[in-house]
Amino acid sequence: MALATPAGTPTGAWNKSRQDVLMGDMSMAYKKLDRRRMAELLPQVRGHALEIWAAYWELSSRLEDAKTADIEAFLTRYAGSYQEDRLRNDWLLILGKRRDWPRFEAEYAKFRMHDDPEVRCHALHATYAREGANTPAEVADPIVRQVTELWLGQLFTPGEGCAAAAQRLLHDGRMDPMVVWRRARLGFEFDQPQIAQQAVSLLNPAWAVGLNQLYAGPKRYLDENLTAFRPKTREWVTLAIVRMASNDPHAAAEELNKLRWRAQLTDEERSWIWGVIGKRSARLLSDKALEYYAQGDPASMHSDQLLWRVRAALRANDWQQVNDAINALSPAQLRDPTWVYWRARALLALQVPDAEQRARVLLQSIASPSHFYGQLALEELGQAIAAPTEQTVPKTEELQAARDNPGLQRALQAIRIGLRDEGVREWNYTISLHVPGGMTDRELLAAATLACEAQVWDRCINTSDRTRAFMNYAQRFPTPYREQVQERAVQTGLEPAFIYGLIRQESRFIAEAQSSVGAAGLMQVMPATAHWTARRIGLRNYKPKQITDRDTNITLGSSYLKLVLEAFDGSMPMAAAAYNAGPSRARVWRGEVNDPVLEAAIWIENIPFGETRDYVKKVLPNTVNYAAVLSGQPQSLKARLGYVGPQGVAKPEPVEELP
Repeated sequence: MALATPAGTPTGAWNKSRQDVLMGDMSMAYKKLDRRRMAELLPQVRGHALEIWAAYWELSSRLEDAKTADIEAFLTRYAGSYQEDRLRNDWLLILGKRRDWPRFEAEYAKFRMHDDPEVRCHALHATYAREGANTPAEVADPIVRQVTELWLGQLFTPGEGCAAAAQRLLHDGRMDPMVVWRRARLGFEFDQPQIAQQAVSLLNPAWAVGLNQLYAGPKRYLDENLTAFRPKTREWVTLAIVRMASNDPHAAAEELNKLRWRAQLTDEERSWIWGVIGKRSARLLSDKALEYYAQGDPASMHSDQLLWRVRAALRANDWQQVNDAINALSPAQLRDPTWVYWRARALLALQVPDAEQRARVLLQSIASPSHFYGQLALEELGQAIAAPTEQTVPKTEELQAARDNPGLQRALQAIRIGLRDEGVREWNYTISLHVPGGMTDRELLAAATLACEAQVWDRCINTSDRTRAFMNYAQRFPTPYREQVQERAVQTGLEPAFIYGLIRQESRFIAEAQSSVGAAGLMQVMPATAHWTARRIGLRNYKPKQITDRDTNITLGSSYLKLVLEAFDGSMPMAAAAYNAGPSRARVWRGEVNDPVLEAAIWIENIPFGETRDYVKKVLPNTVNYAAVLSGQPQSLKARLGYVGPQGVAKPEPVEELP
């Protein structure tokens, strides 16, 4: 069945067939794990272009109990597809859990996806299990290192596969038990007690109950344990103070400085705790953060703690500490454009030998109009951000190859009939994981063109964003609904590029977008905010169901954006932060009367919420690029950043409370 539609056919204009509707029904049955309903529907969608999805859903729902012949038949019939690799991923997880290593290794050899750390841990476990305790050190040691890295990197999930591999290595004396305690510390630090519970259970299952009590009442535990003379007891004390630091870093600092803990905890344990206290204080924007960090050894702190040390130094405008903190980062962190940029700024501020030359080399290595620090680097180098006058376009044969790609075809078809999640997953797999290293830049360009023609803007943008040798601005910064956006920009006095920059980040121009917390539409407006804004601007007869209507959503979203911009003195960084996290949080983050006025880039980097920090660092560069596209003139990010400081005494906060 041909899947292509006329160029420019929007998703909502697709006329669903009876089988399209049945595919939607089967998707719902799969989400409800209704096997009987799926068995009824499967014969009715035979021959549909997305039948492969129906077959995957039906088999995946019963994979634990499926016959090997059924699994092998599916993998053979749909060889080379996303669904084959997805089912193999699911099957590998089951085989790993069963410790069926011969069959696991046979299937793993055919696996292409390689993006699941659990499967990777099972694979390492399988390799080690060939010889077990007799595995030579030159084979075992790299396995231990990789399992440790993968396990400690799972910050928000217990991860059965990595835990099982760790347990085997612990049993054979290959893994240091300290890895378990570090895992438990991370669980407490990131408010994931189930992770800590799983970790310590590997050493002694009976400890899980005590750990829960410690998590619930760390101060009580410390008061009842006046001595810490055994290694495991010291680690429990460490966990208790880490837990205290999550709630009250200053109280935790006082506890850690008590004589009994100073005398009995190791330097490594104390340094880790100081890292937690310092990070938590930095996230609370406390000026004591650097003082806390200074009491520990950075070599014993983990990566997230070290990053917040840099942010605290930036907030304190202490460039020597910025430089020192950046130098303590890992090689991988030092390659991040964020820290490349601030390293260059620190060199310039400190006027070290050859500062300008060294800073220029660093800035040139990240200079790009495509991201926040790339744009700042360009401006430090004396360059403006401008849209190219000519766009790189795919050749006819390249575009035809994209149209003929079965994965891209199925993805677009799925999106058109309302199976967006499935379509996005297959699209992403096709462009990035189907072959090692993903598609080439030219192939990505053609795939993005295909998505743009179909007005599937999120795939158009995200795919084009992956090209490295060139940037196609028409793809990366499309301007659908231009008339509506321009009209609202005139009515509100907003820069149209700001509206576009926000929409691009919020929804990628998916009009029906819905977030997990209820935000809806192009500008992802919360229902309560929509209702309040409608009343505030006099939008009569507004009904909640109108929130995803294109024009209504743009009206409500742009009006609210204008209100928060005015509430924060025209500061685009604060307005973007308020739009994402709420005005009340943004007011707290701007500081109190005696707090410093900060360069906006420093203020943004110190936003405590990672989601909001990344959001602001994307909305503002989007805005700059859209301004370049819409005006045809060079633009400046720095001009839109400015400075951020507390509300002045002479200018109190507005009386009106924004939602």
